[in-house]
Amino acid sequence: MPTYIANDPADLFRHVSAEKAAFYRCIMDVFAAAKRQYRLQLRPDEVLAEARWSKNGPPRIEDVNTALTQLTEWGNLESHPDTARVSSLSDFYRARFLYRLSQGGEAVESALAVFVQTLQRRAELQTVALEDIASRLQALQALAKATEPDAAKIHETLRDLVRVFESLAENAQAFMAGVARSIELQQADAGAVADYKKRLIDYLERFMGDLVRRSDTIARLILALEQGIDALLGQVAERESRDAAPGGAQDQAEARKAYLQAWQERWKGLRGWFLSTGHEPPQAELLRARARSAIPQLLAAIAALNERRSGRSDRSADFRLLAGWFAACADNGEAHRLARAAFALNPARHFSLNANADADLPASTSWADAAPLRIHPRLREYGEAAPRGPLPRVRDRAEERAFLALQLAEESLQVEAARERLATSRPARLSDLGKLDTHAFGLFLALLGEALSEQAGPETPVERRTGDGLLHIHLKPLAPDSRAMIETPRGVFAGRDHLITITPLQDGR
Repeated sequence: MPTYIANDPADLFRHVSAEKAAFYRCIMDVFAAAKRQYRLQLRPDEVLAEARWSKNGPPRIEDVNTALTQLTEWGNLESHPDTARVSSLSDFYRARFLYRLSQGGEAVESALAVFVQTLQRRAELQTVALEDIASRLQALQALAKATEPDAAKIHETLRDLVRVFESLAENAQAFMAGVARSIELQQADAGAVADYKKRLIDYLERFMGDLVRRSDTIARLILALEQGIDALLGQVAERESRDAAPGGAQDQAEARKAYLQAWQERWKGLRGWFLSTGHEPPQAELLRARARSAIPQLLAAIAALNERRSGRSDRSADFRLLAGWFAACADNGEAHRLARAAFALNPARHFSLNANADADLPASTSWADAAPLRIHPRLREYGEAAPRGPLPRVRDRAEERAFLALQLAEESLQVEAARERLATSRPARLSDLGKLDTHAFGLFLALLGEALSEQAGPETPVERRTGDGLLHIHLKPLAPDSRAMIETPRGVFAGRDHLITITPLQDGR
């Protein structure tokens, strides 16, 4: 029987959605395992013996043969006549075949294996990978300093470096994308949310601490390799081009160029993870910011859970509970009292649907004692009733707008005065700021919050530009036992003393 090549590549996936998909997958799993064991081909009886069938037991050999034929027609398998077991002329004319995975079948099995592995993979933030990257860069630096660099060792080190780095980047991206989904999944149970919160925060703190500690070391190693990295990548590309398909000198040169470009792109990606590229911050810094933002997301999920737990139940649950209360009433009088309380059948003149009809009724008048209220059918149908008559005249709000503009101008002047007091371009201790008014204290808290958000540790000085680009802040912590107290209209602000320098920037530069 000749080998069948599928005309439509989609036929290779038909066994996944066919009526006997589980049966076909059992057979294909046997061939995938045989491929991993370097076995070239299988007979139907071997497939029957090695497959992991369902609880109903193994099928008949005829059913296996039929399935193998169908998989061959779809292009997942290739078949060849089996002449090794021929012992008579009748055996020779009997159809016996050996089966093996086709090229398309191997591709499908590899794709399905990657698909299942991706779904089952638990993404993680790999602190060990950071240590491995640093060690590989140190080894690469030592190889670059050698008198006669060993291209094979350089190639091996770069392969390990790229493999570890790609794993770190993929897992970090998958982890941060899955944090929000994990938080949503945990929202059903308060205990699970609290436990997950503790584990996530501890996990993120450990990773961010290691990321901050090792990123600087990795960045220095990358900068130290910048001058000689092109030569190292050229040696690796030259070594890989030896395995290129045979061709002319032009083909060999193009192959070497392609290998070199691929390695340069990998090195550029590694460099961009730990060093700034143009106006873009390092990817490690973005990952750190994304990991830190996961904590507020978790706190928001907990707040939503608490709000949902303390909120009202839905209307159907309210009515079912109310029906139980009515059924438990001892007599009609108690039921009427419950109805008045449940449906607010008490004086409520503030709820007015017809102002003209209710104008002469006191607020203590019960709805039951008042005249009937006529409700427009539109209100019953659409939940709203458009009043008859002309539309109300447009109200002139020029006076209110002028008042708001005056308030905004006054606030702007107060904020500008506070900025002139704080932004002196001179270092000042927090303890020397004295008493701050409401606007100056608000500006001071905003600036302090922006500076502390970028601080790597309590002992680390920090400087940054404000979000509006108008001020530059430099904050330096003083002795741990120092103390600063700032008086404000709302109380006393106290904490560790710092040396702060606030410099105004001209046109945001």
